[in-house]
Amino acid sequence: MYCNNILETIGKTPMVRLNKITKDIPALVLAKVETFNPGNSIKDRMAIKMIEDAEKSGKLMPGGTIIEGTSGNTGMGLAIAAVIKGYKCIFTTTDKQSKEKVDALRAFGAEVIVCPTNVDPEDPRSYYSVSSRLERETPNAWKPNQYDNLSNSQAHYEQTGPEIWEQTEGKITHLVVGVGTGGTICGTGRYLKEKNPNIKILGIDTYGSVFKKYKETGIFDKEEIYPYITEGIGEDFLPANVDFSLIDHFEKVSDRDAAMMTRRIPREEGIFVGNSAGAALAGMVQMKHLFKAGDVVVVIFHDHGTRYLGKMYNDEWMRDRGFLEESSPKAIDMIECHKHQKLLTIEETAPVSEAIKLMRDYDISQLPVVSGSDFTGSLSDSHLYARLIDNPELRHEPVKTLMQKPFPFVAPQASLEEVSSLINRENDAVLVRDMLSEVHIITKYDIIEAIG
Repeated sequence: MYCNNILETIGKTPMVRLNKITKDIPALVLAKVETFNPGNSIKDRMAIKMIEDAEKSGKLMPGGTIIEGTSGNTGMGLAIAAVIKGYKCIFTTTDKQSKEKVDALRAFGAEVIVCPTNVDPEDPRSYYSVSSRLERETPNAWKPNQYDNLSNSQAHYEQTGPEIWEQTEGKITHLVVGVGTGGTICGTGRYLKEKNPNIKILGIDTYGSVFKKYKETGIFDKEEIYPYITEGIGEDFLPANVDFSLIDHFEKVSDRDAAMMTRRIPREEGIFVGNSAGAALAGMVQMKHLFKAGDVVVVIFHDHGTRYLGKMYNDEWMRDRGFLEESSPKAIDMIECHKHQKLLTIEETAPVSEAIKLMRDYDISQLPVVSGSDFTGSLSDSHLYARLIDNPELRHEPVKTLMQKPFPFVAPQASLEEVSSLINRENDAVLVRDMLSEVHIITKYDIIEAIG
């Protein structure tokens, strides 16, 4: 059994139980993992549906050009279909989208135009406006307009909803979905509510988006609109695919909480997903008071983590935005600059003169003393200086006669405070073993370096 082309693999994605992140939620929590689609996102479903409906209506003609404003995932679905069906693609996107998404679209031969984020949808520079202008200027062009094209939500009514109903054996009680175009939540939600009107449809919104307030008050408040980082959810206008009557509640999730949850999912559940999945699960956890034992909660995991390697999965990017708390360095972190160097030691039976030569040649101030494999003492330059000034002949004596107490060992995860408390007038360094049981020295200079 084989598929005639890659488009036949769209849909029938698995449902996976979540266990660790949701351990405090009494309900059964299931993730609909849409990364198994060929374009690694749920958008493949509606992309092919929009194209097929446009072909049937005559809006998309053979050899035509597909032009769309997309954050990346819809573009991927459209680009894959275009390769198989013989269309060209031009996509506009915003400069807040990850580079990986843009590069992925170009890998399928699409032209991608990056537009500014912080402009109104009506602004001629916006990715909505640029895509509309290109449609007018390009011969034999078609713009899917995923926001207002109801084939979007119809795809999920025909596919995603029935799949979830069958996979849960009709036991689903809550659906949690990040809301962007509105197609996924409203198409899926419409099908499920037809099957059981008591199923609660819960939408995830982000701060800077208008959805939640509009749902609760009917007011489109432009003061609610401001730039945000979370990708794939939220909008600064009302797409036609968002049927507010189908959505029982909107939960807002901050950029930081969405990003942090995105990172937790692969580490705790082993599922490599993107930012909108992180936002959806973070919102679900915020709403845990709504769920009880016996409930079956389904959360949509929209797309794959590879599209966020330069963003949510990048420590530097996260720190730059204040999402990662700077933790105090541990002992093992303080050896970073010399962890590949072998520790210098001296046998306790060696003459003091040999210890002096080692310290001079390698420009070090402290030297552990050993007897075989045991650390039995230590030497510091200040101690040697004081003793040799009084009696220069001590240089010919064995190290054992002058050595001080051995440097104490600390655990690899010992805190900065613990390490620094052990380095004082009586003790100039500490020792630590790495994962390979190699011993390293930590001095006050390593602590200064770690702090700096």
